Amino acid sequence: MKRVVVTDATFPDLAREEEAARAAGAEFRRADCRTAEEVAEAVRGADVAVVQFAPLTRAAIAALRPGATAIRYGVGYNNFDLRALDEHGVRAAYVPDYCTAEVADHTAAAVLALLRRLFPLDRSVRAGEWKAVAVARPLPAFTATTVGFLGFGRIAQEVARRLAPFGFRLIAHDPLFRPAAGGPAVEPVSFADLLAQSDALSLHAPATADTVGIIGAAALARMKPGAMIVNSARGDLIDEAALATALNEGRIGGAALDVFVSEPLPAGSPLRSAPNTILTPHAAWYSEVAVARLQGLVAEEITRALTGQPVRCAIPGTIAARTDR
Repeated sequence: MKRVVVTDATFPDLAREEEAARAAGAEFRRADCRTAEEVAEAVRGADVAVVQFAPLTRAAIAALRPGATAIRYGVGYNNFDLRALDEHGVRAAYVPDYCTAEVADHTAAAVLALLRRLFPLDRSVRAGEWKAVAVARPLPAFTATTVGFLGFGRIAQEVARRLAPFGFRLIAHDPLFRPAAGGPAVEPVSFADLLAQSDALSLHAPATADTVGIIGAAALARMKPGAMIVNSARGDLIDEAALATALNEGRIGGAALDVFVSEPLPAGSPLRSAPNTILTPHAAWYSEVAVARLQGLVAEEITRALTGQPVRCAIPGTIAARTDR
């Protein structure tokens, strides 16, 4: 009998996933894996492995049944060993489109909160102060403010749509830049110009060999004094120690971070005590609608995997992306 294993999941129930498995005549198991070793043991002999945050390593992939499918609950797939997937002929799918609106909403809200100095103003009132100008300055009008995007894919384009009515100048750096059809005016710029011109920089790039640590000490030094940074993409894009230093020295005016190199954010992280910083626990993706959409799409992918159909959204660069058309 075929087997479906969910290695880890933060959802209250997996009723839709289990129903999809059993409708196709497969066994279903929900595990609670944290380590690579636990994952490898849980998925041994499985036809479908569904993973949220746990690492799907070479050992785990090798333990799957030949011809298996791995499915990622989410937009990213950094916890999958892509080379091993190909070497073992394992198809891999993900769900890149379940929370586009939610992440765009969260990101736009963070940009606006930083630029209007909402959190420093809130803290000053709670401390017994009443000093609007002293706390908020410098505070240019939105019409005199440039918002930049590092990466201009689906989510960044939706953020731009949300911010455009406020009158910002919008710029973006993306080697594959394509203006969104019917979207706001966004000017493509070089990476150097993106850093030099952005009053608020929103990160939307994947974590690759070229982008890990791209916002480090050198990049931060090239940004405008007092510029803001928002990251709802990948924690690995930022050198967190360098950012904390720039915040503490006042060279960077503020940061809103939803993703981190290590999650949960370690207790000793210098970001916890950095000034003018909004920290959220990888929550940008969340809404009740998004959760339902994610689980429903994964359930559909389980059905496809068990019935020999092409996956809906193959992870780029994997065998499914080349063969499932």
